[in-house]
Amino acid sequence: MSTHIVTAAVLLIGNEILSGRTKDANLNYLATELTSIGVRLMEARVVPDVPEAIIKAVNELRAAYDYLFTTGGIGPTHDDITAECIAKAFGVPLIKDPRAVRLLTNHYGEANLTEARLRMAHMPEGATMVENPVSIAPGFQIRNVFVLAGVPAICRAMFDGLKGRLRTGDKVLSVTISAHVGEGVIAKGLGALQDRYPELEVGSYPFFRQGRFGASFVLRGTDNSALKAGAEELRTLIRSLGAEPIEGEPQE
Repeated sequence: MSTHIVTAAVLLIGNEILSGRTKDANLNYLATELTSIGVRLMEARVVPDVPEAIIKAVNELRAAYDYLFTTGGIGPTHDDITAECIAKAFGVPLIKDPRAVRLLTNHYGEANLTEARLRMAHMPEGATMVENPVSIAPGFQIRNVFVLAGVPAICRAMFDGLKGRLRTGDKVLSVTISAHVGEGVIAKGLGALQDRYPELEVGSYPFFRQGRFGASFVLRGTDNSALKAGAEELRTLIRSLGAEPIEGEPQE
């Protein structure tokens, strides 16, 4: 069975993430949503507000994957440099987009449209706006790069509005089976299971709950029949080790 795969990367931009001041919420959201529509998130990076770092990461990631989503750095302050960095990465001018200017003028009123607020109308020449239904100031798309706000509520709203533009591939299905069994005990059998099902991803995630050790085993793939067969073999393996398989994550 042939598999159609569409890939993506996420680039989180901002000193505040690297310093720990801001706890990122966007990566988990984007990873979950992309997976749900059939786009595989393959890589995530965090870079500071340094032009060279942003440009380098953008060029590497947009070349490596079908899509790149950036978050952060498109506000009105001096350290919001994402738009100009994206323009440099693509080798095009940074322009004051007339459509974005109209949106901001209508929202703030001409008298209140400061130079700082007008910064949010800048985008690379040739870019298409990404609508922002929360606070008006748009993100943008240029080729396979989508530039989103860093504020989680705005990032989510922007992505919800643009996801219909995306090409999608086969959806990744998953099954989670847990057990009170040590990873060291099941490791050999789990490795053999992975060898028998190379089309699946088999992951092991240990836990300690209610005074007991165990692990959750996640099987992921696009072939539903292989997924079902692999899951049944995993249940048999767990029982052979004297434990009982638990469907899904164990209760707290």
